[in-house]
Amino acid sequence: MTTYALHQAPAPASDRTGFDIAAVRRDFPILRERVHGKPLVYLDSGASAQKPRPVLEAMRHFYEHDYANVHRGVHLLSARATDLFEQARETVRRFINADSADEIVFTRNATESINLVAASWGGTFLRAGDEVVLSAMEHHANIVPWQLLRDHLGIVLRIVPIDDAGTLDMDAYRDLLGPRTRLVAISHMSNVLGTINPAAEIISMAHSRGIPVLLDGCQAITHLPVDVQALDVDFYVFSAHKLYGPTGIGILYGKSRLLSQMPPYQGGGDMIASVSFEKTTYKEPPHRFEAGTPAIAEAIGLAAAIDYVTGLGFDAIGAHEADLLAYATTRLQTVPGLHIVGTSPHKGAIVSFTMDSAHPHDIGTIIDRAGIAVRAGHHCAQPLMERYNVAATCRASFGLYNCRDEVDALVAALMTVQEIFG
Repeated sequence: MTTYALHQAPAPASDRTGFDIAAVRRDFPILRERVHGKPLVYLDSGASAQKPRPVLEAMRHFYEHDYANVHRGVHLLSARATDLFEQARETVRRFINADSADEIVFTRNATESINLVAASWGGTFLRAGDEVVLSAMEHHANIVPWQLLRDHLGIVLRIVPIDDAGTLDMDAYRDLLGPRTRLVAISHMSNVLGTINPAAEIISMAHSRGIPVLLDGCQAITHLPVDVQALDVDFYVFSAHKLYGPTGIGILYGKSRLLSQMPPYQGGGDMIASVSFEKTTYKEPPHRFEAGTPAIAEAIGLAAAIDYVTGLGFDAIGAHEADLLAYATTRLQTVPGLHIVGTSPHKGAIVSFTMDSAHPHDIGTIIDRAGIAVRAGHHCAQPLMERYNVAATCRASFGLYNCRDEVDALVAALMTVQEIFG
């Protein structure tokens, strides 16, 4: 059997775009870890990205020097914690160019953000027979909440098909926008295919018929700049942990006009103006939707992650990731029996694939022994797997810290898989 080298060479000081990849990699302590005695090659950022040192330090500093609960205390630590928490909200506002910080709601994650919209906005404004338009490439998080609402209210779900390359069928989308369409809820970028959907066109077509739009931005937010005012999107959701920030916190952006019409999603402390046993009145958005003690340190960590990404710049990140995607696509096609799933010309740094000789779970397990972390499974997108008539795929999802040497390590490990099973 042929033996392929699995050693990861040191990352070059800069890639072909001038991106200082060596400096970036030094910012991520976990990249110095070894897995099964091999250098870690982390290609699972689409599931959850690793954290740079500024994020870790910001959260540690808060816990060591500023920690207290927010909004409720008159003592100095509470005031400092509240300032940091609300500064984080303003950082998010600037990052996506919302009109007001009051349009930024902190949630547990993007999944809760979508559930909030479905339960609060959908539960208020949707009726039996009303239609919500989704796409065939949606994550379960943007399917199941609407199915729950369908089962509860009797709404109808309409699904925009995709072609074999993984591109949204915009003619079919146009035809699905009918007199009973009340909402469009579509992924900005597919977590499996990497397809970047034409968000501005999707929104414009819906708005021309008076239909609001929710975009699931979990993948897109890490790869390209998002301007919610320029897009004119009504709701936009994402999670911190995919944006090099901590777990346990997500964002719901909603236009002020819409948030002000929505009832609370949960009840409890910090979302109330006054409470008696006869009646409770609620705060204005966003606090109306933030019952209980929030993820304070996580909000501070998210702000640090945003500052880190903004400091690098999306132009530089985008050029680096585009180079990496092109290189990975070319190199992976040299592996016998490997098939890339998702070949849209407009895609981010994600490559899903199958191999004729091995199941994705076997592939993922074997290459893990070479220190390489990829995702194997249905990626919380089972309807999409059915569209391609596969049970699962392997997915290499790249982050700003990945380099060409890691692509080479992946290809070498896949060659070993081919040797074992081929």
